[in-house]
Amino acid sequence: MSAAHDHGHEADADLHAEIGLRLTGSGQRYSTVRRRIVEALATADRPQSVADLVEAVPELAVSSAYRNLGVLADAGAVTRLATDDDAARYELAESVTERHHHHLVCTGCGLVLDYDPPAALERQVASKLDEVARTQGFVPEGHRIDLLGRCAECVG
Repeated sequence: MSAAHDHGHEADADLHAEIGLRLTGSGQRYSTVRRRIVEALATADRPQSVADLVEAVPELAVSSAYRNLGVLADAGAVTRLATDDDAARYELAESVTERHHHHLVCTGCGLVLDYDPPAALERQVASKLDEVARTQGFVPEGHRIDLLGRCAECVG
């Protein structure tokens, strides 16, 4: 086994251990179905709809997907992103992945893409948001930014 493969396996084990702890702390167990959902989210290149997850995990029924995603979200393992198209998208929580990012959300089809801002832009945004928060006596814990617009397919 290569060192890169070992590192990937270690990262997967760390991810599953963290989510297992969060679920246990919420009085839930880390079932095989929940593990498969987490694996599908971890390998996806963008936030996933329930339909995407049902396709990726064929043994997953739609009703089971919603129920399990709710449990994972309540445990702080998954984040639900609302879009304009009635179909929410889901991704692993930033506190689990330790990857801060923002989203480009298509108001036409509901596609959600991840966007990693350059460090300089992120510092400016965080600074301005902290400034706004202070003027309102608000103590920020983080931020999420969704840029709304139309994807290339909807524009074309």
